Amino acid sequence: MEQNRKELDRRGFLKKFGIGAAAVSAASLYGCAGKKSVGGADNSPEIGEVPKDQMTYRSFPGLGGDKASILGYGCMRWPVIPNPDGEGEIIDQEQVNRLVDYAIEHGVNFFDCAPVYVRGQSEKATGIALKRHPRESYYISTKLSNMSNSSRENSIRMYKKSLENFQTDYIDYYLLHNLGRGGMERVRERFFDNGVLDFLLEERKAGRIRHLGWSFHGSKELFDEMLSMHEKYHWDFVLIQMNYLDWKIPKGSKISAEYMYEELSKRGIPIMIMEPLLGGRLAKLPDHIVTRLKEKEPQRSVASWAFRFAGSHPGVLTVLSGMTYMEHLQDNIRSFSPLKPLDEGEKEFLYETARLINQYPTIPCNDCKYCMPCPYGLDIPAILLHYNKCLNEGNISMSSQDENYAKARRAYLVGYDRSVPKLRQASHCVGCKECIEHCPQEIDIPRELLKIDRYVEKLKRGTL
Repeated sequence: MEQNRKELDRRGFLKKFGIGAAAVSAASLYGCAGKKSVGGADNSPEIGEVPKDQMTYRSFPGLGGDKASILGYGCMRWPVIPNPDGEGEIIDQEQVNRLVDYAIEHGVNFFDCAPVYVRGQSEKATGIALKRHPRESYYISTKLSNMSNSSRENSIRMYKKSLENFQTDYIDYYLLHNLGRGGMERVRERFFDNGVLDFLLEERKAGRIRHLGWSFHGSKELFDEMLSMHEKYHWDFVLIQMNYLDWKIPKGSKISAEYMYEELSKRGIPIMIMEPLLGGRLAKLPDHIVTRLKEKEPQRSVASWAFRFAGSHPGVLTVLSGMTYMEHLQDNIRSFSPLKPLDEGEKEFLYETARLINQYPTIPCNDCKYCMPCPYGLDIPAILLHYNKCLNEGNISMSSQDENYAKARRAYLVGYDRSVPKLRQASHCVGCKECIEHCPQEIDIPRELLKIDRYVEKLKRGTL
C-alpha cells in the first residue's frame, strides 16, 4: 500500500509539471543508475545456448517462395565509433561484419535498412557486410526516404543509390518510407504526383524490386485510404509499428496496432513489424513491471515477451529489431529459435501489463533519431531517454522533502551530464519546432525539452 501511495504521489508531481505521454525507457544510456533494475542492468537476457538450426521462418503466397526469418535485423542502430578525422561518428564496420555473420550463422536472413539510417551510413555498411555472403542467402529490405526532397529526380537517384550501396542489382523488399505526417496530400506529393510510384511499379515489373510496400506512422484515415488502393497497386507487404503497448491503447491520433493487423490480414497482405520494443522501452521497464514479467517467466528476458507477442500473430512475415550489441542479437535469436507462440492467457497478461506501464507518464521517444540533426546541436533523443530512464528507475524526485531526494537529484544531474554534453542539453532549445514534423510518434519535442530544462534547473537550485 505504501508503495502504491508513492507511485501515485510521483504521478501527481509529474502531472503538476506537465511531463508525460506513453510509457518508454532509455536504451543504451548510462547515468541515473541509483538502483539496478530487477534481474540486472539489462533485465537479464535469457539464459542458455544460442540455437543455430531452430529459427522460425514464415512464407506467404505471392512472395515468390520467400522463407523469411521471423527475426529480422533492423539496421537503424549499428554500432558507431569516433570518426578518425575528428568529425562525428562512423559505423564500426568490423562490428557490423561480426554481427551480420553471427546473425546469418544462426538463421537470420532478413535485413532492413533505409538511406537515412545512421546519418546515411547504414546501407553502405550493411551492403559491405552482406556482400561477403551468397546473395541468395538473405533478403534486403530498404526504403525510399524522400521526405526532405520528393522530386522525381532525387527520388530515383536515391533508389539507384540504394542498389549501389548494397552492391546488388535487385532489392527484395522496397518501401515507400514513413507515411504519416501531412496525410494523403503529402503522400501524393512524394509518390503519386511526381510519377515516382509509377516508376517503382515498372521496376517491380522488371524484377529489380521483387516486392513493393510501405511503412506507416499515420492516422486511421490515411491507413484506410492506402489500403483502398491495394486492388489497383497490389501492395506486397506493409510495415507497421506493433507491440503489446500499442495493440489496444493507441495514443493521441495514433491508430491501434490491432486495427492495422486485422485490416491487413483480411486482405492477405503480409506484415512486417517495426518497434516491437518501442525503441527499447519494453526492455527497460519500471522495476515492479519487470518483477511481474519475471515471476511469470523467470528464465526469459523482459524483451522476449515483446518479441513473442509480435511473432505470435500468423500474419507477420518478420519482426525487425535494431540490435546494436551481440547480447541483444543472441537473446532475440533465442526468442525465435523456435518461436513459442503466446497463448490467449499470456496475451491477456500482456494487455494488463500494458495498462500498468501506461500509468507511467514517460515520453514516447523510440530513439529513431528522425529528429536529428538538430540545427542548434541538441541531442534530442539522449535528453528524452535520460529523463525516461530516471523515471523508470525511481530517480525523479517529487520534492526536496522526499527521503530519496538527494540520491535522485545526484543520479539525475550526474547522469544527464554523462549522457548529454552540456552544449547539447535542453537549455539550448530555441523552440524552432523543426524537429516536430519529423517525429513519427508525434511528440511536441520543444515542449518536452522546455519541461525537462525547467525540472533540471529546479534540481540544480534545489527548489523542488
